[in-house]
Amino acid sequence: MVFERSSGILLHPTSLPGRYGTGDLGQWAYEFVDYLVEHSQKLWQMLPLGPTSYGDSPYQTLSAFAGNSLLISLDKLVGEGWLSEQDVVDVPNFPESRVDFGHVIDYHRQMLDRAYENFVARAQEPQLLALEEWCDRNRDWLDDFALFMALKAHHGGRSWVEWDEAEALRKPEALVAARERHAHDIGLYRWREWIFNRQWLALKAYANGKGVRLIGDIPIFVAHDSSDVWANPDLFFLDEKGYPTVIAGVPPDYFSETGQRWGNPLYRWSEMELDGYSWWIRRIRASLELVDIMRIDHFRGFDAYWEVPASEATAVRGRWVPGPGARFFEVIQASLGGLPIIAEDLGVITPAVEALRDGFGLPGMKIMQFAWAGGVTDPFLPHNHVPNCVVYSGTHDNNTTIGWWHEEATPDIKSFVNAYFDREVHEINWELIRAAEMSVAHTCIIPLQDILNLGAESRMNLPGREAGNWTWRCTPADFKHPGINRLVHYTKLYGR
Repeated sequence: MVFERSSGILLHPTSLPGRYGTGDLGQWAYEFVDYLVEHSQKLWQMLPLGPTSYGDSPYQTLSAFAGNSLLISLDKLVGEGWLSEQDVVDVPNFPESRVDFGHVIDYHRQMLDRAYENFVARAQEPQLLALEEWCDRNRDWLDDFALFMALKAHHGGRSWVEWDEAEALRKPEALVAARERHAHDIGLYRWREWIFNRQWLALKAYANGKGVRLIGDIPIFVAHDSSDVWANPDLFFLDEKGYPTVIAGVPPDYFSETGQRWGNPLYRWSEMELDGYSWWIRRIRASLELVDIMRIDHFRGFDAYWEVPASEATAVRGRWVPGPGARFFEVIQASLGGLPIIAEDLGVITPAVEALRDGFGLPGMKIMQFAWAGGVTDPFLPHNHVPNCVVYSGTHDNNTTIGWWHEEATPDIKSFVNAYFDREVHEINWELIRAAEMSVAHTCIIPLQDILNLGAESRMNLPGREAGNWTWRCTPADFKHPGINRLVHYTKLYGR
């Protein structure tokens, strides 16, 4: 049974405590698993795990297959002998409650470079063999990714369309020369991914052994500046120089007069269908190695997506184009078996999208913060929930519930909330948490910020804001906050 009645917490690993400037796969990741178990939570939901780029967004990564080496535990590298105790004595004075990505990335790069040099100098045959065997098993994405990263570093971090043309357009002789010229860096990036994978799978085994399942996240679209697009240009709508001709977005709506111009290149779905969606099958299989359940972001794009000419400055001038539809999921199901997928079905959802979701038995999402503007028939209100869904107080894209109440909820919304709960609400986060836990939805996920009674200053992401997102971290003291005991009470009271 993929979805039993259960409760869990949303927390991205970068938001964990730790002395190295960001959460990682070390001590605090294991302590968080123990925290979940101790407090009757069965699920740990997180954001995409790929290597981030400009803007630090986990939804715009350099690869749909690779892991974020920023999450590699330096303490575990000390434990394996690739770093010394002395190497990690003089750690910069990083902020405790936020990630200063620029400084953290530089520091981790130096430490990982040092660890790799020690590995090259001292690794024994069994370790070298294990690395090589893992690289062989993952060659279908790893070789391109490692070369992409080496070339990107060589070109000062510039987007691949700005590289030397022969490298950008993957001329065979240029790639052969690049592999020889950048062999050291290619080895470094391959090693980083191996280390990430080993550390992650050890954490997953620990969590699963304790009865905790991991929920991951797959953005439907990939970043243009990624090894995925660079290595597979025939799968995307690109011009002869590699630039997108059409891009993803959403049309104008109540929230934006100009829509949202995301900029991701769009798939040539007809081309993907010709080889049985093999790129997608590999992508989903790789994700399910790392997590137990996947949330697919912007699920509606499988039914129809908003296509915007890349020359347009906004998303106003676009058109709806049919997606791959049911055929895609039939092929995926035939290849991989069951579909442990949560469909992110937020926004304006059509009957066709609902039919696609329900036809494969995929649970959708209900966000408690969204429930109060549409009257008593609003599908997000608890009395309108269905069992096959996942309910949240809020998500990474929302304000914290307290921040929403004080900064975004209108007087009409507050009046409706008070009427719904039949009293004047004073602890909005706990009212929504209790209602979510009480829901008939089989799965309930609460962001840690809401459990800790935190306000807008702890928001994870504000869509459209160029800087300052993804930086929130909890502290060791937060794991002693009494709010978690209240969550335990509701979890047990409502049979989760």
